[in-house]
Amino acid sequence: MYPPPPPAPHRDFISVTLSLGQSYDGSKSWRRRSCWRKWKQLSRLQRNVILFFLTFLVLCGLLSYISVADQWRAVDGRSAEERKARPADPPVLPAPQKADANPENSPGLLPQKSQRHFRRGPPNLQIRAPDKDPKDRRQDDTRRRDEVAGDARQEESTQRTVVSWRGAVIEPEQGTEPPSRKAEGPPTKPSSQAPGIQNQPASPNERQRAVIDAFRHAWTGYRKFAWGHDELKPVSRSFSEWFGLGLTLIDALDTMWILGLKKEFEEARKWVSKKLRFQKDVDVNLFESTIRILGGLLSAYHLSGDDLFLRKAEDFGNRLLPAFQTPSRIPYSDVNIGTGAAHPPRWTSDSTVAEVTSIQLEFRELSRLTGSKKFQEAAEEVTRRVHSLSGKKDGLVPMFINTHSGLFTHMGVFTLGARADSYYEYLLKQWIQGGKKETQLLEDYLEAVEGIKRHLLRRSEPRKLTFVGELAHGRFSAKMDHLVCFLPGTLALGAHHGLPADHMELARALMDTCYQMNRQMETGLSPEIVHFNLYPQGDRKDVQVKPAELSPCCVPHPSLPPSPSPAQPADRHNLLRPETVESLFYLHRLTGERKYQDWGWEILQSFNKYTRVPSGGYSSISNVQDPLNPQPRDKMESFFLGETLKYLYLLFSDDPALLSLDAYVFNTEAHPLPIWAPPRVG
Repeated sequence: MYPPPPPAPHRDFISVTLSLGQSYDGSKSWRRRSCWRKWKQLSRLQRNVILFFLTFLVLCGLLSYISVADQWRAVDGRSAEERKARPADPPVLPAPQKADANPENSPGLLPQKSQRHFRRGPPNLQIRAPDKDPKDRRQDDTRRRDEVAGDARQEESTQRTVVSWRGAVIEPEQGTEPPSRKAEGPPTKPSSQAPGIQNQPASPNERQRAVIDAFRHAWTGYRKFAWGHDELKPVSRSFSEWFGLGLTLIDALDTMWILGLKKEFEEARKWVSKKLRFQKDVDVNLFESTIRILGGLLSAYHLSGDDLFLRKAEDFGNRLLPAFQTPSRIPYSDVNIGTGAAHPPRWTSDSTVAEVTSIQLEFRELSRLTGSKKFQEAAEEVTRRVHSLSGKKDGLVPMFINTHSGLFTHMGVFTLGARADSYYEYLLKQWIQGGKKETQLLEDYLEAVEGIKRHLLRRSEPRKLTFVGELAHGRFSAKMDHLVCFLPGTLALGAHHGLPADHMELARALMDTCYQMNRQMETGLSPEIVHFNLYPQGDRKDVQVKPAELSPCCVPHPSLPPSPSPAQPADRHNLLRPETVESLFYLHRLTGERKYQDWGWEILQSFNKYTRVPSGGYSSISNVQDPLNPQPRDKMESFFLGETLKYLYLLFSDDPALLSLDAYVFNTEAHPLPIWAPPRVG
């Protein structure tokens, strides 16, 4: 029997983990393995949910980037595809001689910039270029270099401003310092004159000097109390904001140039260069901002030859384009120029017909100058769609159009006053602007004139004044807005460009009526709205002013904001509007009859007597029938400087070459834009 085996010896084991590169604690490889193990421990459903969420975030980020980049693509960052699509020579105005073609004389013009972007130069129709000495030109060159460098930097952030539709006043805090009286330098302009520029314009006559005095008085008030803000409140010596973009200043740029106010123009240009920024969270009305700001910048560019204004115009035009992104391509009334969000007014999805059809001159010209077709295509698509709509009455259009359906609304109501007026004006002016080639525009205009004659023309008693009334569902109203006084000038302009001679006859008759709308008031200034007497009634005048009762054509839709109280004499107010003097300018320019100048002189004297504020500026008034107490409304509209005084100055000129009507067409804010010449052959 064998003895049991001895017990096995006790052995200890040690486990050793070899790691290549890094220690266990904090090693990247260990973290990856740990994360991978945790990922593998998840169920398939959990992993799919996480992957779906991450994919969704990536797609959203990509789409957002594409949208923002497309909307706010900087001018210098255009895609190669867009530059390739740009025409080598747009089929419009021949490229005029640029000021100082010799690069040695213009060291600050940065030729490499012009190589990157093809732009049409300003036409050889510039006027009243302020004289400069060589020292001024050197200052120009230095400033131009500084501005081009400044444009490359990101725009400064601005305070948010909330502005309601159509100019609801928001009072910003006071305390803005007036600009320094030392101008930094004269405006950039060509250093050598192109053919056709009036180097030494004739001295203004006595009446023109009176207009210059009125402008300087208005400008003094704006400069003291509202510099850089939208509108002056001359009575309270403060300001009001609408868009927060220096509306009065931009609206008045070309007026200052035409009047030869070199110092004022230089100071305003400096503000545009240093202070005007469009990257701000504010809603603007598409129509008002187009005719005043875009039109003002384009006109200032054409008259001065200064690229600064074109750069600003292109920037602003890009910010307005989102308004056209609607299901019908009929633009919304409002757009936020900082965010690109566009929308209709708060109370309706409609836009007014006048607003969507009175932006074409400006957008077409912006495309011609920049070579980018998107502006012209967006605006002309609106014209095409309105042309094809039903609901017209012998060329007359309703006042409202829906941005979703693209159809007219509030059918059966026809007026040449507010909400429809400039539709007819822009039919003719687009035809003239384009070289009289777009027959659809001409046909629509001629049909509309016949519709006016057939449905809206009447004669008053006892003086047999010809006037344009309104039609609501077959019922005629003898109501005429002062806005309708644009029509005599438009008819005369059409006759000048070869349309039927009876258009001029009607223009003369309507001009007499618009003059009487001023003359028959105790202050010599027209009210906003008049009613005409249709029946002989003793000593009753032809022109009547009623309290703010609504005529049948103007009863608002329930979705629209409430109208003024009938207790207020709203019809009696005067907003310093330009329409009468605008038509006086056309009638005098095209007939040579001095009476039109005399009528305009009477109106200017009435403005000075009843609306001039001693501390600076002019104020709209509430009652044109009370010369002892016209009741100042404490507001100077930007169009008083942009339109009214400009047309008065041109009316008092006896030089038909001063902004010739064969070379320029005025937008509805009186900003002259060049008529497109046919392309040169060879």
